[in-house]
Amino acid sequence: MTAATHADLVAFHQEWREFQKPRFVDGVPDYSSAAMARQHAELSRWQARLAAMDTTGWSVAEQIDWHLVRAEMNGLDFDHRVLKPWERIPGFYRMIHPAQSDVPAHEGPFLAGWIDTWMYDYPLSPDDAAELAERVGRIPAILEQARSNLTGDARDLWLGGIRAMQGQARDLMTLAAEAKGAGAELERGIEEAKEATDAFVAWLEQEAPSKTGSSGIGVESYDWYLRNVHLVPYTWEEVVGIARRELARSHAALKLEEERNRDLPPQTRIASAQEYDRLLNQAVTDYLDFLGGNGLLTMRDYMDQALRERIGSFQPVDPPDAVRGFFSEVSYRDPLTMRTHGHHWFDLAMMATAPHPSPVRATPLLYNIWDSRAEGVATGMEEWTMNAGLFDDRPRSRELIYILVAQRAARSIAGLMMHANQWPQAEACAYAARWTPRGWMPEDSETVWGEQDLYLVQPFYGASYLTGKHQLEQLMAERSQQLGADYSFKRFMDEMEASGLIPVSLIRWEMTGRDDEIREMTRE
Repeated sequence: MTAATHADLVAFHQEWREFQKPRFVDGVPDYSSAAMARQHAELSRWQARLAAMDTTGWSVAEQIDWHLVRAEMNGLDFDHRVLKPWERIPGFYRMIHPAQSDVPAHEGPFLAGWIDTWMYDYPLSPDDAAELAERVGRIPAILEQARSNLTGDARDLWLGGIRAMQGQARDLMTLAAEAKGAGAELERGIEEAKEATDAFVAWLEQEAPSKTGSSGIGVESYDWYLRNVHLVPYTWEEVVGIARRELARSHAALKLEEERNRDLPPQTRIASAQEYDRLLNQAVTDYLDFLGGNGLLTMRDYMDQALRERIGSFQPVDPPDAVRGFFSEVSYRDPLTMRTHGHHWFDLAMMATAPHPSPVRATPLLYNIWDSRAEGVATGMEEWTMNAGLFDDRPRSRELIYILVAQRAARSIAGLMMHANQWPQAEACAYAARWTPRGWMPEDSETVWGEQDLYLVQPFYGASYLTGKHQLEQLMAERSQQLGADYSFKRFMDEMEASGLIPVSLIRWEMTGRDDEIREMTRE
């Protein structure tokens, strides 16, 4: 062991983050088999350096940071040994991302150097147009390299990659319209990127019939991933059990709510842009008034703007009674429901305005390690606020909350079965659609296929919503026992948020002083 301080860990973490990135050659990240083999061979030396740090005398918070660095390293190791996104996942090479994610980083694995087009102001300034032209101009070379790198045989991942790259082609068309007049260099770069993307899609489609292998990582690898990367103290089987219980509970509760409300008129969907703007803005006001008026959260200056900026605009459908998409079916009946899940935007605003004092936690953790905390809280707020009285005067909206739980449970089970290689993706999508109430997520919908595409490329993500909520509710129970009469939901949320967006098992250690979960997960 080597004597070390937390400052040493912080410096080491900064070096590690640089090592984790692939080498760039002429602006293009190198994910070739030779480059990846070199990185994996070097990783063990970095892990040995971390393991050699003597953390004796470190505070709990400092020890937690050490575990976060360890988890990130395990994430890279898992990518090299099991997931191999550069080799197995064509969608890994999608570069264009037109909308901000509601979580600290992109959901799922993506290559270094991706382009968040939503971060630019339009019309583009000359400097931004030049920068974007340079970045977009790399797409043809990246996709050319991808053809050599993609040697995997995972059929569902391959087909999902076709959908992902078709999405990039559409996004490039949108970008071309937004960037019109910004300069010939950018317009030419977008056109060439679109042509390269279309050619790449054609190549993927040509190769697809030869792809016959399974796409899941298997239960044994899933268990290792849970414990060593996401620091979740459960097995695949236990996570399946949580999801099955939530599916049954939500369907049973929904039926009881429907019986209770049988004499009430059904909810109708928002039908116009004027109604949309009025009801969405009112929902933000009502939600924040409820949180503040009932003392459930410490109210921050950024909360109103964080939610109001995400209102969006009315989207007509043809015919008018067509299914809008699952989450719109919920929100267009009562927009207050999905404002609760908007806790994500509070998290992002918190990270932007008051980043965690530890540099290890101040930036988003790699490999979606934050998912149990971020998605667990956002999902939990839907039902927690309902139980606190948010929908007492709109009982039909309680039905919507249980429909949300049911959909999350159904898609979680579907993703888990794909990774166990028990179901192909088509069967998983059919299951998730069948068990989502009221037919609001049809089997052929973009929602069900898009979600299962994500859950296949990013293990545990689909299950993190309800698993994280389950962990947090267990933590609420423990903390309330510790504090007795001094416990309150507001205190719990303040303490939890002070830990940052890290795995719930580590938040539990910091809040309660109990490290039994992390000790069990690191036991040799």
